[in-house]
Amino acid sequence: MPRQQLEKSLRYQEDGNVHLDFHGAVNTTIDFIVERYGIEVLHEIFAKVGKDVYRDLRQHMLDGDPDEMVRHWRHFFDRENADYDIAVGEDEIVLTVRRCTAYHHVAKIAPAVSPYFCDQTSKVNEAIAEGSAYRIDTEITGPGACRQVIRRRA
Repeated sequence: MPRQQLEKSLRYQEDGNVHLDFHGAVNTTIDFIVERYGIEVLHEIFAKVGKDVYRDLRQHMLDGDPDEMVRHWRHFFDRENADYDIAVGEDEIVLTVRRCTAYHHVAKIAPAVSPYFCDQTSKVNEAIAEGSAYRIDTEITGPGACRQVIRRRA
């Protein structure tokens, strides 16, 4: 398998078991960064994740192809057995997450879910879409629930 294809498959389609406690570690790290360095630094880190870690997704968005983001969402939300659906329309793509497995697992194992926990979704999404013909808007609709919408920029 060519290296570029292998990197993509390892980065975005891994199937191995990722322990849900990983999300707990992320929750603790988020609070540590905000307390020590501030929310701006946390958002800079998430922007770098969107641009660097998810560079392939970002390149698809820059190339005008939001379908790769849909495949990414399906893979990871299926993998974690989230309660979600995706509606692909002519003018927008809407991901509705009714129960985010990561959020609810953290709520079970941590003293509290960080008030910035969902910033990882909104800020990474914004960075993935930055400079592309699309934007990704994230609306938190409840504890462990959100609506993420991809639509063309005006």
